[in-house]
Amino acid sequence: MGETIPIEAADGTAEAYLTGRAGDPGVLFYVDAIGLRPQIEEMADRIAGWGYTVLAPHVFYRHGSAAELAPQGDLRQQGAREAFFASGVMDRVQGYPPEKSMADADAWLRTLLEHAGEGPVGVTGYCMGARLAVRTAGCFPGTVGAVGGFHGGGLVTDAEDSPHVAIAASTAEYVFGHADQDRSMTLDQVAQLEDALQAAERPHLNEIYEGAAHGYSMADTSMYHEAATERHFTELEGLLARTLR
Repeated sequence: MGETIPIEAADGTAEAYLTGRAGDPGVLFYVDAIGLRPQIEEMADRIAGWGYTVLAPHVFYRHGSAAELAPQGDLRQQGAREAFFASGVMDRVQGYPPEKSMADADAWLRTLLEHAGEGPVGVTGYCMGARLAVRTAGCFPGTVGAVGGFHGGGLVTDAEDSPHVAIAASTAEYVFGHADQDRSMTLDQVAQLEDALQAAERPHLNEIYEGAAHGYSMADTSMYHEAATERHFTELEGLLARTLR
């Protein structure tokens, strides 16, 4: 349905998957830690089918192409997902601090707006991508009108530049769908996120998806949870319809 395009990002040329009809409202899709792959393209196509232009960039372009970094095995098999993460995935994640990711975000948004219609864009992110979505909304207020964050890890930390701090500078509406008993986003941290959303007076949903594991939306892994995935798509579709139409 879509195509792979090059983008001149902060530190070189990055691949990105672009899908949807040109001129429709734009949605920036931030990948999980596993990266850009067919599963992400399928999800982006589904969102595009609602009437949006969707861009999913390969955020790890500094480390190699999407194909070079993609899993070679079936992450639905027992132990395969854990083995893939042990292969250096987290080094790439930790090596993508805000100064790099937000420099790239400028390129992602610029490219998206070249293809999408006028008006605010939506940003949706998964796992580490939820952090990127929240930071992008804070760095580009007025441009980002909607943020979806699903099974996001580390949205609230003790650091001065914790992702949730960026909410105060944003102009977006938020929808968060947290995995039940997610060690990377505890119930206490979800409560702190709620406090930040309320303090910023941003319209939002900040919900726990009971029975869903971290990574629940990724059908190509052992963490997939169909009910939570469909719930997330329903909430995201409603968010985009409220804010971008």
